[in-house]
Amino acid sequence: MPSTNIPSTSAAIAPELAAAAAAVAPTTRERQGSFGGSTRVKVLKPFNTANIKILLLENVNETAVSAMRAQGYQVETHAKALAEDVLIEKIRDVHCVGIRSKTKLTKKVLDAAEKLGVIGCFCINQVDLEVAAQKGIAVFNSPFSNSRSVAELVIAEIVLLSRQLGDRNSEMHQGIWSKVSANCFEIRGKTLGIVGYGHIGSQLSVLAESMGMRVFFHDVVPLMPLGTSKQVNSLDELLEMSDFVTLHVPETEDTKNMIGEHELNRMKQGSFLINASRGTIVQIPALAKALRSGHLGGAAVDVFPKEPAANGKFFESELVGCPNTLLTPHIGGSTEEAQSMIGVEVSQALIKFINNGTSIGAVNFPEVDLRAIRDEENSIRLCYTHMNVPGVLLRITNILAEHNVDKQFSDSKGKIAYLMADISDVTPEQIQEIYQRVSETPTNIVTRVLY
Repeated sequence: MPSTNIPSTSAAIAPELAAAAAAVAPTTRERQGSFGGSTRVKVLKPFNTANIKILLLENVNETAVSAMRAQGYQVETHAKALAEDVLIEKIRDVHCVGIRSKTKLTKKVLDAAEKLGVIGCFCINQVDLEVAAQKGIAVFNSPFSNSRSVAELVIAEIVLLSRQLGDRNSEMHQGIWSKVSANCFEIRGKTLGIVGYGHIGSQLSVLAESMGMRVFFHDVVPLMPLGTSKQVNSLDELLEMSDFVTLHVPETEDTKNMIGEHELNRMKQGSFLINASRGTIVQIPALAKALRSGHLGGAAVDVFPKEPAANGKFFESELVGCPNTLLTPHIGGSTEEAQSMIGVEVSQALIKFINNGTSIGAVNFPEVDLRAIRDEENSIRLCYTHMNVPGVLLRITNILAEHNVDKQFSDSKGKIAYLMADISDVTPEQIQEIYQRVSETPTNIVTRVLY
């Protein structure tokens, strides 16, 4: 395809990412059809990849760095988070940024981003998602890669709590020998109650059953149990029957402070609570009271309502000094394996969005994807991010009415909508016209053309 010169139409994204800067000889691969035949598909190249700038902060895993560099992008890495003024200066000129837990992409920072099109969160989400969406910036994270690591930590904590190993270890380091068996139990035959039966909860279910535990779970939707686990109808029912209760729910308006004094009082005398989900799920003062009174036999907490921004002697909590209480610094997913998988998962999502327009898995953006474009010279993919208001699709249909639209898909999320369309048999002049007319629509946020 002859080279074209198509300008950007959004301050949020650079010309290199918004449209084709030059024709690229297509790379092809074989894809088997449904009946054993093969069709050739086109690997989309929306730009000269060497012009695309990626900023990866806080020692993002090498798997992500390698994947980005393999695409030919310019990749700049930093071992630590940047000060806000430095970050604002750096982010002006990058098309993609990857962060972990200590970098916050606030409205102030995002307003300085002149070319940013996509963000990767390689740990917890620290992005103003609404502002990012309004600017047409998709945000991706990795919700599943650390599932096994968290599940294994919970299993370890169940054993540690049941044997009071945290307290025994602390005593030994103080020179105190305290060999006791009172209130120390095997976990075999005990009942585990899982709140939230998603990727982590279901994996934990299998591990716990293999160790001889009875497993029940509560979730807001009916789910297929694994093994011999059973779903119960209410949270109160689960709390009343469980020897161990472990929490694996997202932070929402419904889950904030969901475990308070009422719920803790419903738990068995001497039972145990484990929170490895979000710090706002459990009311800390109520938990401390239940532990100090002896109503609960112990607790393990890996997440807190307020967590220090850096390592060091900054942690404070009412749970400090509570009996048989394990406190860990949000390390549920902190394993080499989990960090490697997160690097792979997030980097692939970023690459697919940049190269193909695919937004599947975005946390703030409509999820849209199309099967591979046919390997034809005069074919393009239109990616149109726009305000979610009536009449937009009619306007786009009119613009494309004279062209062969092979396939298209549109979805919306809140105030933002996203459309992808593959168009064939178009000349460079027609591409220029399509781009210009679409980008000049009053609802346009970002228009991209991929080859």
